[in-house]
Amino acid sequence: MMDNYATHKHPKVKSWLAANPRIIVHFTPTSGSWLNLVEVWFGIIERQAIRRGVFPSVRDLMIKIRAFIDGWNRRKHPFIWTKTPDEILTKISRKRNRTSSANH
Repeated sequence: MMDNYATHKHPKVKSWLAANPRIIVHFTPTSGSWLNLVEVWFGIIERQAIRRGVFPSVRDLMIKIRAFIDGWNRRKHPFIWTKTPDEILTKISRKRNRTSSANH
């Protein structure tokens, strides 16, 4: 998954992607609100499983993260949206208006 930033256009990245055809690039829309939940989830992992931890090796860190994910999956509770689609679209519209006003 990639956002619409230009990182994927770098020649080294293009070369790597060409050499790894099993990797399929999916572009996400700018301001894709579901991405915010992905970021929230990584923040939860960081706070609950990684922060202030001591990991003598990368393997130890990976084991800790996997244990967290396994526990999360056993509980199976979804994220719950707290904003309506209209509230999200209004916020996006306000940000776009501020950005276009700042550029003029």
